[in-house]
Formats: sequence, C-alpha cells, structure tokens
Amino acid sequence: MARETLFISDLHLRRSRPGIIRQFMEFLSIRAKSAEGLYILGDLFDVWVGDDDNSSPWKKIKFQLQELTESGTPVFFQQGNRDFLVGERFLNETGLTLLEDYSVIDLYGTRTLLMHGDLLCTDDLPYLEFRRKTRTDGWRDQVLSKPLLLRLAYARWYRVRSFLHKRKKSEEIMDVNQETVEMVIRDHQADLLIHGHTHRPAEHQVKLDGKTARRLVLPQWENGGSVLVFNEKHHWTEKLAG
Repeated sequence: MARETLFISDLHLRRSRPGIIRQFMEFLSIRAKSAEGLYILGDLFDVWVGDDDNSSPWKKIKFQLQELTESGTPVFFQQGNRDFLVGERFLNETGLTLLEDYSVIDLYGTRTLLMHGDLLCTDDLPYLEFRRKTRTDGWRDQVLSKPLLLRLAYARWYRVRSFLHKRKKSEEIMDVNQETVEMVIRDHQADLLIHGHTHRPAEHQVKLDGKTARRLVLPQWENGGSVLVFNEKHHWTEKLAG
C-alpha cells in the first residue's frame, strides 16, 4: 500500500451538526488508520471553551483521537481561530502533537508550509487585533478561570456575533492577501503552502523569485467531509462517504 498523508481543516464540529460529527468519527476509525500521518489545520471545533468540557460528544471524539494515535498514526493539530483554547490537557488526552502557527514539514521531498490561514488575511484588521488580544496568556487565563457554563454561554453569543460581523465584511477582506502569501512562502523557503480558514478550496500558482510555488486551500466540512491526500507521486481531494 502506498504511503499517504492526510490533511483536513474547518470541520467546525458542534452539537447541532451530528452528521458531520458521525462522519468525522468514522473517518478516524477507518480511513485515517491507514495513513502515514494526519494533519488537522485548525477549526476542528466550531468553538472550544476549554479542555475541561468533557461532555458528549467531545468525550467520544477525544477517545477516538486517542485510539488513532495509540494505533500508530501520528496526528498533528494546528489551532484555528475557533479552537485556539485547545490546551495541554486535550493534547495529553488524545496524543495529538501541537503545531506552531507556521510549521514547515518535508512532504515526500517537498518543503511544505502548513498554516490555519487566518494570518494570511491581513486586510481584516479588526480580526487581527482581536487575534493579538486573545492569544495572550493573560486573556487565556482570565477566560479559563470562568465557570464552564458561563464560557458555554459566551460561546453561543460569540457564534452569533461572528456571523453578524462576517455579513458586514466584503469577500475580499476575508480572503488572503496575495502579498502576505508571497511573503510567508519566501520567508519559509517553501515550495508548497497548505492552509484552510477561507473555505475556498482551490490550487493556486504563486510566482516569485523566478520560481513557481503552489498554494492549496483545504475545503470546509459543510455538506460532507473532504480530505486532501498526498502520496509520493501526486495528491488529490477525496470526498468521504456518509
């Protein structure tokens, strides 16, 4: 069997989407077990309020992730703009390896930069300011010190707020900035950039410094799940059954 590496992002798991949750669980128990590695590039959860939320279905998802990593498939996780509160407890319970915001890997001989993608959307200044504030230890400690029920209530409010704010923004502002894309590819000497966040799956050619790099955008899980598959010869997007 050919070696394969899998990439997913933007599942936005939440209790009101049981079909997507069920599909993800099946993916972990069957498809992912045959992979050489699985990369989850952010927004696995629609909102994550803290590792102490062990209610259903999160407890089952943690168990399924733990079962996958213990079976020998390494799983790498990159925090997104919705689940940046995933912490050490979650990682220890599941066996996931946390990736930095900019992570470079050797993908079958191709120097590849992995990102969630929100840091490429540099025209969205209000979001970047919100991101700077919420990534500090002080903000994190303050939020996680609140009772779980209060954090869950805030999460519901945050989803509504996020929806209303997006309606006011142009599509261009919420997409990547091309100059930023070129800068991060150049800074990390990458031949390939893989990211999610924008929900605009596509393959782009990026010409800079006399060479052509590629940018692959992962699909969100909306009306079913999709996974980007790489092996030593080529890559493809695979629609999951379900």
